[in-house]
Amino acid sequence: MIKLLSVSASVLFHPMLMPLYGFFLIFNSGTHISFISLGHRSMIYAIIFASSCALPLTMLILFRQLNFIKTFRLESNRERIILVFFTGVFYFLGYLILKKLHLPLFLYKFILGSLLALYLSLIITLWWKISLHMIGIGGITGAIVALSISMGLGISVVIITLIVISGIVGASRLYLNAHTPLQVFAGFFLGFFLVGIIPLL
Repeated sequence: MIKLLSVSASVLFHPMLMPLYGFFLIFNSGTHISFISLGHRSMIYAIIFASSCALPLTMLILFRQLNFIKTFRLESNRERIILVFFTGVFYFLGYLILKKLHLPLFLYKFILGSLLALYLSLIITLWWKISLHMIGIGGITGAIVALSISMGLGISVVIITLIVISGIVGASRLYLNAHTPLQVFAGFFLGFFLVGIIPLL
């Protein structure tokens, strides 16, 4: 039962889905960003989903068919590097497309912070298996804290909920023996500070 819950948490809060969740929370934060029309939101969601999830997942399936990777669990550093690199490329292309829409500055800073965290994790992964799951959920938590600070929002309930979810994801990764405690904590704080600081600059 615990293993099933751990696997479910790892899938539900997969790093590929984190940008999409982040945009959803920002769009529903009650700031001026919330006034973006549903049509524009749908377009943005589609671009984010394609660049951070659909295209990287397609590449992952292709690499598995070509035997560039052994399993979809990406247990080796080499396999993780391949996925992170291409995810970064697609996400950056998504950023360039979104630049043409003239969105609020906070959204672009959120993407840039996420890209910075992603590429720094790529460098770290050359030597060490830092938790990408925790970088993702840590990044969202940092971004929402930054949003709260920069716009004076009273969204402590959302922040506390994200911290609780972070704990659940971290515990799940530890239970599945995917990471050590240090890799989990390092991933969270890397995502939290990088994605959280960029929007405040």
